[in-house]
Amino acid sequence: MTCTMLPLWTALDERDHHTALHGTRTAGIALEVGHYLDLDPRQLNHLRIAATLHDLGKIGIPDDILRKPGKLDDHEWDVMKTHSMRGVRILSARKNSLGEAADQEVIETVRHHHEHFDGCGYPDGVKGDNIPLLARILSLVDSYDAMTSARPYRVPLTHERAMMVLAEESGRRSDPRILDVFQRVIPISRYRAC
Repeated sequence: MTCTMLPLWTALDERDHHTALHGTRTAGIALEVGHYLDLDPRQLNHLRIAATLHDLGKIGIPDDILRKPGKLDDHEWDVMKTHSMRGVRILSARKNSLGEAADQEVIETVRHHHEHFDGCGYPDGVKGDNIPLLARILSLVDSYDAMTSARPYRVPLTHERAMMVLAEESGRRSDPRILDVFQRVIPISRYRAC
């Protein structure tokens, strides 16, 4: 972890240990996918930072929403969906600590990690290849880790069930090409769920 990431990750860890660990696991899987795709070292570094800190904006989500043991109502869900833009604001406040180009790619990846391939995601409704590549990778691995991790409102899915859900959502929620790579990487990944 770089010296610029550590304070941000530590703040997230202090706020919500589960979310910080989720970011660490997501970064591990994202890097495995990125290596398979032959991303260059610069892109891999940006992907690692963005994946580690993609939920940083949850620092600003009230506890009654962030830790709610049941389903979120419409208002609560609208608040939760602000976490990607909150993360963008926090990362933007760093004033180019990683260099202007790095910050921009990391920020765009965090901003778009909940966009869906069919354009029905948030915050901008971007679709298809208009979603930055790193965000498309992050979106898929974030979904996998979220589904296979325990949450206050549900038990984790098995690896097999999560893979079925990802396959069902391919082309709608995720990029089918990224899913194809993910399906090759995850069976041998140290982050593969049971």
